[in-house]
Amino acid sequence: MMPLPLWHHKQHKIIRVLNPRLLCLHCTQTDVTGYTLLQRSYANDTSNHVIKNLCKQGQLKDAVHALQQTSIPVTPSTYAYLLQSCTKKNALPEGKLIHAHINERAPATDTFLHNSLITMYVRCGNLTDARKVFDRMPERDDFSWNVMIAAYTKHGIAKEALWLFYQMQRTGIEANPFTFVSVLPACASSAAREQGMEIHENIIRSGIQSDVFVVNGLIDMYAKCGNVEKAHDLFEKMHQRNDVSWIVMIGGYAQNGLGEEALRLYQQMRLEGVKPNLKVFTSVLPACASLAALEQGMEIHEEIISSGLQSDVFVESALVDMYAKCGCIEKARDVFDKICQRDVVSWTAMIAGCAMNGYGKEALELFEQMRGSHVRPNQVTFVCVLSACCHSGLVDEGLQYFKYMRECYWIVPQMEHYRCMVDLLGRAGRLDEAQAFIGKMPVKPDAAVWRCLLAACRIHNNIELGESVAAHIFELDPKHPATYVLLSNIYAAAGRWGDIEKVRKMMKDREVKKIAGCSWIEVNKQLHAFLVGDRSHPQMEKIYVELERLSQDMKAAGYVPDTRFALNDLEEEHKEQILGYHSEKLAIAFGLFSTSPGTTIRVIKNLRVCGDCHSATKFISNVVAREIVVRDANRFHHFKDGRCSCGDYW
Repeated sequence: MMPLPLWHHKQHKIIRVLNPRLLCLHCTQTDVTGYTLLQRSYANDTSNHVIKNLCKQGQLKDAVHALQQTSIPVTPSTYAYLLQSCTKKNALPEGKLIHAHINERAPATDTFLHNSLITMYVRCGNLTDARKVFDRMPERDDFSWNVMIAAYTKHGIAKEALWLFYQMQRTGIEANPFTFVSVLPACASSAAREQGMEIHENIIRSGIQSDVFVVNGLIDMYAKCGNVEKAHDLFEKMHQRNDVSWIVMIGGYAQNGLGEEALRLYQQMRLEGVKPNLKVFTSVLPACASLAALEQGMEIHEEIISSGLQSDVFVESALVDMYAKCGCIEKARDVFDKICQRDVVSWTAMIAGCAMNGYGKEALELFEQMRGSHVRPNQVTFVCVLSACCHSGLVDEGLQYFKYMRECYWIVPQMEHYRCMVDLLGRAGRLDEAQAFIGKMPVKPDAAVWRCLLAACRIHNNIELGESVAAHIFELDPKHPATYVLLSNIYAAAGRWGDIEKVRKMMKDREVKKIAGCSWIEVNKQLHAFLVGDRSHPQMEKIYVELERLSQDMKAAGYVPDTRFALNDLEEEHKEQILGYHSEKLAIAFGLFSTSPGTTIRVIKNLRVCGDCHSATKFISNVVAREIVVRDANRFHHFKDGRCSCGDYW
């Protein structure tokens, strides 16, 4: 019998399925070398096959054990299977064992294996070891660079992501669409605006400026840098849009305080037949929240229900936030109570809603329930808890939770927490304690912290401390108009008109412009805006007639205008006239004759409501027998039957 050519490549595949022991019967002495090669080939394939199968069956630990026991060479594809399994299971310890095995057995120049290792470390959140593998690679391809750039961007390490991008360019490796999509988020802040524009030019030179994914990245980048006009221009020039295009543009408007534009674009999307998905809803709901556009928010809620997405925790949390910021705390609580799997975001949204609507004790009760459900609070949660204490006068509780945050959860206080504490003490009239607290801060207090103390000086008419604090703020932030307004209010309450004129001159010399007070009201899904003394609205004549009627009814009920809030040295009658045309009063008057009797009036104002408007709205709610909800720059005021939910503590 002619001996079988066991080592012949064409017949190898057929012969290796036979039992190697039986093959001895067919071998002559000259076939021993071939037989040995066949045995090794069979063993290699079997071991690699076993390891792969264990990975496929989800038995990662057994697969790693088999890897460590085998003495035969492991193929790159087997290592890839193992590393992919580590990635899926977030199994970093097993990944490190495989890495050690690769270092011992695999070729040091295998780029594919190094890329697989980098991917595993990145997906497991270990950027340090990923970078070590990257730095030691003898050769890197575009995938190597892209994965590391994307990793740094995802973890918010923008500076390193940009540095790698520029290094990639210096090595001569050409950036592809994935590279640009990965690096653009690193430029998504005003601090990196110039780098973003440079990368945009690079994209144009690369000829991929029409790639939909790249354009989406550019829109998102420009919007987050505050250049909404450029983002809108790119969006309008797109020949093809996908869901992400709409999401980033709607979200861009909402993030930049352009809620009306966000809602308008959402309606355009619906008219073009694009069906909203989960991310669209979570992008547009904050726009409704920012405008307190309850009617449109409720309409979107109905669309969410019809889409079957009402049980998604991200959508539910966004709905809680929207209803709370529209002043509908009952509806917010109804959505919250139906959430099956509450996470830190949903708990925080509900706590914040209670805090801003004046339900401080309820907010603290929710926080305790959150702790009982073993959901760990984060920095934002504690900002909301401290804010609840601040607006409800719960000073002792606020001090306790500030201590609890540091000692029980090891959360390092940020500037927002310090602002809350100064505000908490200041509102309660404990100005000396607030000042001492600032002096003991382990970080340098910013202008906003000092402004909280200045606001407290205004509330408690402490002119001497107010002047000292204002002087300190002017050194830190001389361009912020709120400081000048607060100081002017302190002087106006004391009748020091000459000092008010000095403040105005200071503003003029420093080219500081006061922010105009503006109020909005939604009627029949349309937003109507009003400025102080506004006469531009089509129904302004009717509005002024309504205001005159209200003024007479309020005075008959005992209302006396508080002219201390008119920052001009004028006759009392003229002061009353100025106060009577504040923007929130115009909005309320319009709402009263534009809605059915008994309908709740909801107004949003961009600044803090003044003391006279607060007093007047209490009287209006009583004489017209309506609930009036006003959201100012700090919180909600629910006026009903002549009382406010804030208890005059705001």
